[in-house]
Amino acid sequence: MDLDMKQLAVAIRTIAEEKNLPEDAVKEVVEQALAAAYRRDYGDREQEIRVSMNLNTGDVDAYITKEIVDTVDNEAFEISLKDASVMRKNAKVGETIEIHQKAQEFGRVAAQTAKQVILQRLREAEREIIMNEYEDKIGTVINATVARVEGNIVRIDLGKAQGIMPRSEQIQNERYYPGQRLKVFLKDVERGFRGPQLVVSRGNKEFMEWLFRGEVPEMESGAVEIKGIAREAGVRSKIAVASNVPGVDPVGTFVGGHGTRVNAVMSEVGEQEKIDIIVWKETPTEFIAEALSPTKVSKVIIDDKNKKAKVLVPEDQLSIAIGKSGQNVRLASKLTGYELDIEADKSAAVVSEGVIETTELPKIPKLKKKSDLENSLLEAIEEHGE
Repeated sequence: MDLDMKQLAVAIRTIAEEKNLPEDAVKEVVEQALAAAYRRDYGDREQEIRVSMNLNTGDVDAYITKEIVDTVDNEAFEISLKDASVMRKNAKVGETIEIHQKAQEFGRVAAQTAKQVILQRLREAEREIIMNEYEDKIGTVINATVARVEGNIVRIDLGKAQGIMPRSEQIQNERYYPGQRLKVFLKDVERGFRGPQLVVSRGNKEFMEWLFRGEVPEMESGAVEIKGIAREAGVRSKIAVASNVPGVDPVGTFVGGHGTRVNAVMSEVGEQEKIDIIVWKETPTEFIAEALSPTKVSKVIIDDKNKKAKVLVPEDQLSIAIGKSGQNVRLASKLTGYELDIEADKSAAVVSEGVIETTELPKIPKLKKKSDLENSLLEAIEEHGE
């Protein structure tokens, strides 16, 4: 016999264990392959054949589906009512019946076909199981190990599968090396020609939110929440937080005593990434003023229709408002959803208790001519003498 069924039964258990696949799934794949091999050796390629294998004994049973007819024209697909009635007493014309046959052996070509089909189907089954398992983990942070670095792409070992971290999902200036252990955010599972492609990230804002969720237990209770995040990974992030419980300081809760909570997050993403935690405001003008922190904002003029806002800041605050390479205003714009136009204000301004107030600078009188000054002085002396 060219295909040893007992050895195949042992192989099924071994494959299931090595690939961490359910034994029934592997058995089903093998049975489908054996059905294809049986059709090749004993039947017709178009026949509907089901194969059942006993993993304990290695016995293989084939079941051929045939249609019950009055007159048989094709024995491969049809069976007479007389013969069918012997197998099933209530058999009727037009119904189908499964005919059991013992499969003793398979030819060399059929055995080779079965082997190829088994390997192909096992790969497909493995991919499908991986897809189903990791699809449930999309949107979560998982522990991983760097497998290898290929140019701009980092291959990540996730345990049962491998993921990729493209350049766009990496933290700027973060160095990766094989064997490095790190946390990654499972962003998506894509079905590709070569199987499931797991896309992971360390540079997206969801990764930042998950890190804070692990450090701030008050988020689970709903006492505080993150309303929005704008992030340029490896450089700077702005996080808008709010409190749902009176008397709870949202910023202080996220920062933690002596900065322990925010520092724990920074140690994961890298000390070079600065994190600004600001209070979320319901009013757009107030929220924009907060988002531009640490800038002192004079006035915010909103254009809701076009989602734009003109922000006036004191001249000495202009560079702070814009930030290095426009970073501060860019992140504030992402966070608030408004296109921000920063302009210098000629008046002094402060933001007090969330209310934007504009205060005009005291006017400085123009210098008078020398003759005017002398006349004013004389007039003052005369008035004093009187």
